[in-house]
Amino acid sequence: MTDQDTNTPEILTDSEEEQNARTGLVLPHQALPDKLYLIPVSNRPFFPAQVQPLVFSTQEWGETLHRVGQSPHKAVGLSFVGRIPGNEITPDDFPRVGCVVKIHNIVSDNDQVQFIALGMQRFKIRQWLRRRPPYLVQVEYMEPPEDNSDEVKAYALALIQAIKELIPLNPLYSEELKNYLNRFNPRDPSPLADFAAAITTAPGQELQEVLETITVQRRMEKVLVLIRKEQEVARLQSEITDEVNRKISNHQREFFLKEQLKVIQKELGISKDDRTAEIEQFQQRLAKLSVPEAAKRKIDDELQKFSILETGSPEYAVCRNYLDWATSVPWGLFSRDNLDLPHARTVLNSDHDGLDDVKNRIIEFLAVGAYRKEIAGSIMLLVGPPGVGKTSIGKSVAKALDRKFYRFSLGGMRDEAEIKGHRRTYIGALPGKLVQAFKEVEVSNPVIMLDEIDKIGASFRGDPASALLEVLDPEQNAEFLDHYLDMRIDLSKVLFICTANQLDTIPGPLLDRMDVIRLSGYITEEKVAIARNHLWPKQLQKGGLAKSQLRLSDSVLRKIIDGYARESGVRHLEKLLQKIIRKVVVKFLENDENKLTVTAKNLEDFLGAPYFRPEKTMAGVGVVTGLAWTAMGGATLPVEACLIHRQKPGFKLTGKLGEVMKESAEISYSYAVSHAKKFAIPEDFLTTAFIHLHVPEGATPKDGPSAGITMTTALISLALGIQPLKNMAMTGELTLTGKVLPVGGIREKVIAARRQGIVTLVLPEDNRRDFDELPEYIREGITVHFAREYKDVYKVAFPEN
Repeated sequence: MTDQDTNTPEILTDSEEEQNARTGLVLPHQALPDKLYLIPVSNRPFFPAQVQPLVFSTQEWGETLHRVGQSPHKAVGLSFVGRIPGNEITPDDFPRVGCVVKIHNIVSDNDQVQFIALGMQRFKIRQWLRRRPPYLVQVEYMEPPEDNSDEVKAYALALIQAIKELIPLNPLYSEELKNYLNRFNPRDPSPLADFAAAITTAPGQELQEVLETITVQRRMEKVLVLIRKEQEVARLQSEITDEVNRKISNHQREFFLKEQLKVIQKELGISKDDRTAEIEQFQQRLAKLSVPEAAKRKIDDELQKFSILETGSPEYAVCRNYLDWATSVPWGLFSRDNLDLPHARTVLNSDHDGLDDVKNRIIEFLAVGAYRKEIAGSIMLLVGPPGVGKTSIGKSVAKALDRKFYRFSLGGMRDEAEIKGHRRTYIGALPGKLVQAFKEVEVSNPVIMLDEIDKIGASFRGDPASALLEVLDPEQNAEFLDHYLDMRIDLSKVLFICTANQLDTIPGPLLDRMDVIRLSGYITEEKVAIARNHLWPKQLQKGGLAKSQLRLSDSVLRKIIDGYARESGVRHLEKLLQKIIRKVVVKFLENDENKLTVTAKNLEDFLGAPYFRPEKTMAGVGVVTGLAWTAMGGATLPVEACLIHRQKPGFKLTGKLGEVMKESAEISYSYAVSHAKKFAIPEDFLTTAFIHLHVPEGATPKDGPSAGITMTTALISLALGIQPLKNMAMTGELTLTGKVLPVGGIREKVIAARRQGIVTLVLPEDNRRDFDELPEYIREGITVHFAREYKDVYKVAFPEN
């Protein structure tokens, strides 16, 4: 067969192969045949100095091994092909160099065949005789040239020393060394290099390079590198094994010592299991408490049941959790109240600027408690716009009384179990928030704040607002029943402080149980004081700045408040101050500065253009300024009346008015028409005129019963053609008979008028008391006229008529 035939398809028939295998492959004087059957190996190449059992698939290589077993020489070639499935291997995947082995002890077991391979010599494929299994090739054997140089001897000694160092690290190597010494002379360098390579765990491709290296010295250089790597791997493995064994040994030692300790304690009668220890813990808690008799009996029953339950029982954990909660309630434990009124006033003044009326109301409440020597059964409701300090006032009350403080929000709460607890039958059941509060504060008379009580919800799980009726009723909360504990708990010593933005969404029965304290918005002077004394130092501290590094004058604060933060509270003002701090810190870091003063000129560099521009009060014939109350505080509300034509009488309303405000407009129109002679209005004007009444800012919804006299004045001004008194605002409801009815939100409305620079106000006579209760600094500079009937309003609005 010529070299050209090497890549041609298989040309030998099975009969020719059989004849060659039986006669042509082996001659009596030959040790190894020149024609070999090939079997691929996937893990690593086989070396001449190696003895190892191998396992192959009978389906794929059974025929090849059968033919080898029938041959006299029992030799087969092993070639490393890597991780390629047997049915996908092609002749091109076989390397040129492999190892011929003698096979011994062939054993077939179902679909596998096993034998012991004895490595003999390297071979090189010269020609393919069969290119499909069973593969048959013509080979030549590669004997390394004899080399007795000093370099080779030195490498051999290095390899022997490396193998000696490797054997103590892994005892398996010693067995392989014994097999090697039984077959080879330890001074023979070629099999020594092959043996050293065979005992390493190097990758198959690196070992194939060693197999293909014929020169002994070059081969030993490669093997020495591999054996050194193997030493490092074996050393690390040994260290890991020692560490694991040491940890296991320590754990075993601790286990045995603990078991011995348990036996000793049992012999001495001092041993306790987990259940006994927990029962003692619960009893120790109860010994410090004054538990009511009914609750004591129930806890004792649970302790008795707990003592006989198996620790692996599901009921065990349920009973244990119940006892943990029941003994964590501070039965009979009370903190001592500080009833010193000067101390309370000092605390309130230090924590809050402004709100003098609110502080006085709280001092009055505390004074009653001080006189009785007890503060109990009290529920306060703080109502006001966002950011006016409702929550912080509650904290100050607790601080003034030296009581523990606990707050939780009712906003969005839809499950009454949050208040009264879950029944114990449910998985993951817990007590209500009030029991949880008791456990945390560890006293039975804390200050508990129920935040956002106006935003409480209801769902199919129940109505939390109804559940609060029992909590916030001084006549009932002395025997509040928590569903989880199923025991009566005394809430009568708790001081409840609730907060809300508005009263409309609070159920009537719940509102009836609370003492309402209104917190109005702050005027500019109060905001400046709050910013200077509280907000600005707080933000400087958060930003890590000293007062000397960043200066902000009161005039700049006033400009910030007037131009950027006109809302009733100070929350947005605080955010603006945070924004200034952030931008200043950026400037410090980028420009390597450490001092800056915020002035009116550079304020817009930090906050941008002002949100609010200076507003001018609208004036003219048929234009009157009213006053309104919103959840965000007070606001001015101009009302315009305009004559459209006099062809047909009519009345048109615009400005997105609510139902109540539309009714006020219709009453105003009816009153003006019916009393035209009284106010010298031309007889034919209101009976022939088509009038359009508009409240500006049409996108904003408006409603409420406080614009009656304002609309009437605008209509009369239009009819008379006379401009009302300048710089005047009014609020009040009007009846068809001309009576002026009282309205709410007087403080907020006066503050809004003051903010607009209005100096003359018209208020209902019945609101005189509300105005007189305002602080002097709010009333200062404002002239107020009180009206019982509309004629009193008319005299103020049209003084010359």
